Amino acid sequence: MAGRIQDRVAVVTGGCSGIGLATVQRFVEEGAKVVVGDLDDERGHQLVGQLGGTDLLTYVHTDVTDKDQVDALFRTAKETYGSVDIAFNNAGISPPEDDSILDTDLEAWKRVQDVNLTSVYLCCKAALPYMLEQGRGSIINTASFVAVMGAATSQISYSASKGGVLTMTRELGVQFAREGVRVNALCPGPVNTPLLQELFATDAERAARRLVHVPMGRFGEPSEMASAVLFLASDDSSFMTATTFLVDGGISAAYVTPL
Repeated sequence: MAGRIQDRVAVVTGGCSGIGLATVQRFVEEGAKVVVGDLDDERGHQLVGQLGGTDLLTYVHTDVTDKDQVDALFRTAKETYGSVDIAFNNAGISPPEDDSILDTDLEAWKRVQDVNLTSVYLCCKAALPYMLEQGRGSIINTASFVAVMGAATSQISYSASKGGVLTMTRELGVQFAREGVRVNALCPGPVNTPLLQELFATDAERAARRLVHVPMGRFGEPSEMASAVLFLASDDSSFMTATTFLVDGGISAAYVTPL
């Protein structure tokens, strides 16, 4: 039985952990050929063997803040598998030094902007020519629920970067809608990923402050985000573009959450 994205070619950044990894696994299950861009070379090469070999998966060492490396990532997809049908621009960081604006220095601000926002610009810029030539494509950019509301725990550069991702996504979705390319933003709530675990590992109170706002009373799972990405990548969402796709356990709709 064919999958929902059978024989399509997907590029996934940040594909060696968290939401990216869960999405890579789901894409392969659904029949896609996947090119993973990440910095974790050991894990990346392991994934190729675990998920079916180079007929289905290719790993490319990629610093998503480097234009030449990003261009090479998407070129590899085209040259290896023949097209670029899906781009899941997902790589991101949330380091502890990104905190209140009063405490976050300029270097920390710039680093988060480069990885979280400039990388999405570079990935979209690299993917779009292939998709426009084909007359089809789906781009999914990872934003966040903090792009539409204030964060309970301050992370000024992260929040600003995700707002930028969301706005850029809307503009691109509108610009290229009539040329067969859809561009949507995935806006996860707090997700049980290594990034979140690291952020809260030494601060249980901070984790509790975040969790208390989630109406479902738990963090999301990477597999739940992967299902949302698959929907946006597939023809099931064929009339959706420039969309803020919130998968957040209700957090963005809650005024007061009952305990």
